[in-house]
Amino acid sequence: MKDGPDLSRVAALVGDPARANMLSALMSGAALTASELALEAGVTPSTASSHLARLSDGGLITIASQGRHRYYALAGPEVASMLEAIAGVAASVGPKRVRPGPRDDAMREARICYDHLAGARGVALYDFLARRGFVCEEARGLSLDASGHAWFRDFGIDMPALEASRRPLCRACLDWSVRRSHLAGSLGAAMLDAIMDKGWARRVKDSRVIAFTPPGRNAFDRLIAA
Repeated sequence: MKDGPDLSRVAALVGDPARANMLSALMSGAALTASELALEAGVTPSTASSHLARLSDGGLITIASQGRHRYYALAGPEVASMLEAIAGVAASVGPKRVRPGPRDDAMREARICYDHLAGARGVALYDFLARRGFVCEEARGLSLDASGHAWFRDFGIDMPALEASRRPLCRACLDWSVRRSHLAGSLGAAMLDAIMDKGWARRVKDSRVIAFTPPGRNAFDRLIAA
């Protein structure tokens, strides 16, 4: 066996079509039941349970019990970033699936990637932050300078609370539809929360789509044009 992480084990877990559909459904950041994930994967409940057990044993998902129900969720933002990156590769080199309709355009404009903003608007936000020098790409990852700290604070984000968290403050996540980076980490999640708290956008029910209102779209465009 070669040294380093066992890439083949993780690839085998993600590579099964049913498990891939389950993981994609969990990219919404919501916790789902086995029955809901069985429907997403198009398999029987017993088959879904087998797949979920393998994903759990492989460390890709977590399980929480509440009453008689068990809820499944991605194990963390690192798993979500991996899936987003794989989706980008699949979009560029894999066979194209039949587009389901208007939702695909909406997904490309703005969607949730685990808990942060992705799609064209997520990438536009990241480009603005990089252009202004608020975030800087370094060899060890993404960093936030003093001016960026002040900008996020003025936007209404509780920076001390984020900095006290164990989760990385800011991280670049490769966007599958635009194939460039959007903002992840606790700061990316807080930014999406703030956008929705301002009433600029909302989550579309039973979807990963983030729908901006016309005033919200205008406010967002003014924000990143500064």
